[in-house]
Amino acid sequence: MSLISSSLIPIIILLIVTYGIIKKVKVYEVFVEGAKEGLKICKNIFPYLLCMLLAIKVFRESGILEYIINFIEPLTNLLGIPKEVITQIFIKPLSGSGALGVFTDNIKTFGPDSYLGVLSSVLMGSTETIFYTIALYFGAVKIKKIRHTLWTAIIAEIIGVILAINITKIIFFN
Repeated sequence: MSLISSSLIPIIILLIVTYGIIKKVKVYEVFVEGAKEGLKICKNIFPYLLCMLLAIKVFRESGILEYIINFIEPLTNLLGIPKEVITQIFIKPLSGSGALGVFTDNIKTFGPDSYLGVLSSVLMGSTETIFYTIALYFGAVKIKKIRHTLWTAIIAEIIGVILAINITKIIFFN
């Protein structure tokens, strides 16, 4: 099995090159042109990526998140949202890697088979990095007006969080 998995990518590359040769495509030249276009895309995306990463870092380091969590804690308690996952819920729309850090802490602290561990896992799969994605992809294609994208994404995020919490409760407490 190890031999198959380690040779899978070279086999795929060989098949692509062979297909290109059969179709009389200059495989090397096409690859180089694609790489050039990829570098141009990276150059165009980088300022948006840098701006988003800087904004996330400022948001996390400023302590604003802690104030927000403490402010809404009575409401989240009323809704049955554990305080331990609130940070993950707020960070995930901004940063996948930041949410992964919070998720990892939750798994280490509570264990992967605990209610909070499973809830953190389901939240990671049920939510998206909204602001990061919008900034990166809309910025890359130079779209300035995002119209209804942000509100639609936020509504989908809220629905994802609500369903993750309720489905995890149903599975855990039935």
